[in-house]
Amino acid sequence: QLQLVESGGGLVQPGGSLRLSCAASGFTLDYYAIGWFRQAPGKEREGVSCISSSDGSTYYADSVKGRFTISRDNAKNTVYLQMNSLKPEDTAVYYCASAGSCDYLPDHYDYWGQGTQVTVSS
Repeated sequence: QLQLVESGGGLVQPGGSLRLSCAASGFTLDYYAIGWFRQAPGKEREGVSCISSSDGSTYYADSVKGRFTISRDNAKNTVYLQMNSLKPEDTAVYYCASAGSCDYLPDHYDYWGQGTQVTVSS
């Protein structure tokens, strides 16, 4: 069974850091592009970052560029999202998802994890 599981969310103060993990089971992550999305209450799900399968190219939303870093560890079948300099507006449920290529549209992705809550507050 193909499954993605996110972890690493939590409560952090503004300016703090978190590292989210997206672990895959039932398939090999390095054959897929992996995107990170987030959804805040009352808002649409938005693309945050993506790492391609072909050459490892990375993409970031303007709102997180310079603060977030996406990476993959193929040996662990896991993709990470390192989030630094966190702001209250980063508060959301964060999801990872797989697709054949990177895209910022959620409908482009086939499999989704259950999400992990990130709360940035003092």
